[in-house]
Amino acid sequence: MISPEKHNRMANAIRFLAMDAVEKANSGHPGMPMGTADVATVLFTRFLKFDPKNPLWPDRDRFVLSAGHGSMLLYSLLYLTGYEDMTIEDIKQFRQLGAKTAGHPEYGHASGIETTTGPLGQGIANAVGMAIAEKKLATEFGAELMEHYTYVIAGDGCLMEGISQEAITLAGHLKLNKLIVLWDDNGISIDGAISLADSTDQHARFRASGWNTLSVDGHDPEAIAAALEEARKSDKPTMIACKTVIGYGAPNKAGTHKVHGSPLGADEIAAARKALGWGEEAFTIPADVLDAWRLAGLRSTKARKDWEERLAAADADKRAEFTRRFAGDLPGNFDATIDAYKKKLAETKPTVATRKASEDALEVINGVLSETIGGSADLTGSNNTKTSQTKSITPTDFSGRYIHYGIREHGMAAAMNGIALHGGLIPYSGGFLIFSDYCRPSIRLAALMGIRVIHVLTHDSIGLGEDGPTHQPVEHMAALRAIPNLLMFRPADATETAECWQIALEQKHRPSGLALTRQNLVAARTEYEEKNLCASGAYELVSASDAKVSIFASGSEVEIALKAQAELTGKGIPARVVSVPCFELFAEQPEAYREAIIGNAPVKIGVEAGIRQGWDAIIGSDGVFIGMSSFGASGPYKELYKHFGITAEAVVAAAEARLG
Repeated sequence: MISPEKHNRMANAIRFLAMDAVEKANSGHPGMPMGTADVATVLFTRFLKFDPKNPLWPDRDRFVLSAGHGSMLLYSLLYLTGYEDMTIEDIKQFRQLGAKTAGHPEYGHASGIETTTGPLGQGIANAVGMAIAEKKLATEFGAELMEHYTYVIAGDGCLMEGISQEAITLAGHLKLNKLIVLWDDNGISIDGAISLADSTDQHARFRASGWNTLSVDGHDPEAIAAALEEARKSDKPTMIACKTVIGYGAPNKAGTHKVHGSPLGADEIAAARKALGWGEEAFTIPADVLDAWRLAGLRSTKARKDWEERLAAADADKRAEFTRRFAGDLPGNFDATIDAYKKKLAETKPTVATRKASEDALEVINGVLSETIGGSADLTGSNNTKTSQTKSITPTDFSGRYIHYGIREHGMAAAMNGIALHGGLIPYSGGFLIFSDYCRPSIRLAALMGIRVIHVLTHDSIGLGEDGPTHQPVEHMAALRAIPNLLMFRPADATETAECWQIALEQKHRPSGLALTRQNLVAARTEYEEKNLCASGAYELVSASDAKVSIFASGSEVEIALKAQAELTGKGIPARVVSVPCFELFAEQPEAYREAIIGNAPVKIGVEAGIRQGWDAIIGSDGVFIGMSSFGASGPYKELYKHFGITAEAVVAAAEARLG
């Protein structure tokens, strides 16, 4: 038991590190760490199961600072509890170029940062994914290897962002009772009082979504502890409203928006030191306080060692599988399985939509990868993301491998990030490519963090037909290709689809999207090739040593390119076809390879049922582009391709016109 006086001194250590770091940087958000210091102190000294000496221990509790602007709260906790890669010098370098202590917490910069937060609402939605992963893995490996909580500190902004509604309703439906959200209920945002913009009864909202809700004085340690005890016994996820004072301890600015996102200033910090009885210099923590924090950091050492003994005593196969999956490694027979499947495709040469080709590939993949966990945003029958191995997960049965995310694209994408960050599972999910707009902030964060999530994005062009321009993506491939560290695949047939899946699954440190067709496509690849040709991003599908025309295409338009090439050849015009399933991988190839693939034919034509943006890197600014420059229209897809001039005849005419 920590005495009230010791608790206050430990919490004040957080407050003054936050004040001093923000002041030195002349930038940052001191108010939130000062206000939630009591909540965080209780959580980290009495409840959180973690080990700074073994920060990646798979069965640790997960702590997510959803209100990422209050990053100094997290950095202070990591330093105080003894994480070796968070030093007082790192605290002093807060918000400086190259520092681990970035303005908002960034995954991978320092141990103990479980996810990148700052865009409000993302953290709480990531935490839902983490809680899903914990419950799923507990069902699979047993409570002796997987049983922990996910804790979140969220602010008013996190709860106002729309993504939070998607996240909390999913969590409530799935009865994620090991998810506990501590709401920093301070009534203040950047503009001023929350009442300026919002009057939601958050308790009623959470309860309506299937949550347990509690209220406490966020500056009363025993009340906070009692609420956490109660939350841990609930059969539902729990939201604890912690009534706090933003900037607690600052005599003149506490409780106002002035302490939210600006340094306090030397005078106010001096006044706070006096008010809280803190006589230390900036960045100095009294020895007894630091010792108490370091002891708190050692609280779970025995629990971690006991867990390691349980893992060592587990059945050899279970232990090997658990270890492999948390290392992020694919099973040894994965490549051979894909290779055998490619041989089968070369023999059968199926004419199928790539969304169906994806389902067929997943049937093979899910049979050999036990860690894949699929899903869809209420489009299962359209996305084809469910296979014979993926029984549906339900609130009362997590033995399945398929999540019905409901019509919650943004929440789904963020939860997938949380699943990937937790470890032990590889999440993929389905939606329409057009609705990647709803997923985009989470996809961007997956790319920023460098994590393996895979988005199946079907109905990828005007080829979806009658649903019309509201559902026909035109600019979306270009927009997604603009995100650094994201691989966007647009396969042309079943073989390319299998190869793109193989590449996506091999990426430990980047997310992928597969843009797939609704309409059937003939096989472009008719011969077995051991090498994964899609891994080069672009490759020659039909060669011509003396080519006058090079036709570059992706996805469904490769079929058009092949027809055009045949027509041109029939007219005595040598032409070649290059399939371009992945711009990003092609850009990463050696210069000599890229030059050889682009070639020196006098006419270069790009064909894609989307906008031109990005294609000039391949066809040049003087190249011909056959594609879209407007929104689509409603009608049968073959008529749409003719209407918008995306046809083999248009390619041939363009080539002939250029050749004169």
